[in-house]
Amino acid sequence: MMEFFGEFLGTFILILLGNGVVANVNLDKTHSFGGGWIVITFGWSMAVYVAVLISGDMSGAHLNPAVTLGLAFSGLFDWVKVVPFIVAQIAGAMAGAVTVFLFFRNHFNVTASPDAKKACFCTAPAIRNTGSNLFSEIIGTFVLILAVLLITLPQLDYESLAGHKVGMGSLGALPVAFVVFAIGLSLGGTTGYAINPARDLGPRIVHTLLPLQNKDANDWAYAWIPVIGPVIGSVLAAGVYLLIHCMC
Repeated sequence: MMEFFGEFLGTFILILLGNGVVANVNLDKTHSFGGGWIVITFGWSMAVYVAVLISGDMSGAHLNPAVTLGLAFSGLFDWVKVVPFIVAQIAGAMAGAVTVFLFFRNHFNVTASPDAKKACFCTAPAIRNTGSNLFSEIIGTFVLILAVLLITLPQLDYESLAGHKVGMGSLGALPVAFVVFAIGLSLGGTTGYAINPARDLGPRIVHTLLPLQNKDANDWAYAWIPVIGPVIGSVLAAGVYLLIHCMC
């Protein structure tokens, strides 16, 4: 039970701080309005840092269905726990998104741009092209999961892996933050680098349900890309990890 709560709490913090920095930059009349892409990417990396610090000892800090699936496909995480972990992550993401709305409610009310409001919840492509957008999410997630697998796991005792909480928490909060920061700076500008199905899907559902003034369409036609892309990226990263492990 503690593991699942850790995933809920960690993902809640991730979205609260990550979508919080987007709201700080995008919404009218905040002190950070117009802060730009560097502020957002750095803020998201710090959101990962804090979330991993908080939840690492409880659950291993997956905080992302792509991480959970990548570890499971690599044989390093029990498949029985996969669905409960993902449910906890999506629930935590939804709770975080609701809290961002409550925190910035006055600023949502005075912001005229529907796009700026929706960006505080979920991602959108800079140029809409299904193949390119999917490729962006696949590659960004591939880098993240490969880092988690190759930097973290060689330190563990594989003969007694069940005794370890494997995830981004095993990698260490600061290295994970740097990986996410690098992905955002280098690869994030095409789709907003969801690289996490829960990070996009949970808040998108919340955006659909909340009574936002002048609300934009939820763009469900695009919503499958930041879900399926990261899943494919995690599977590819697991395949590369297994190939490297076999060669060693």
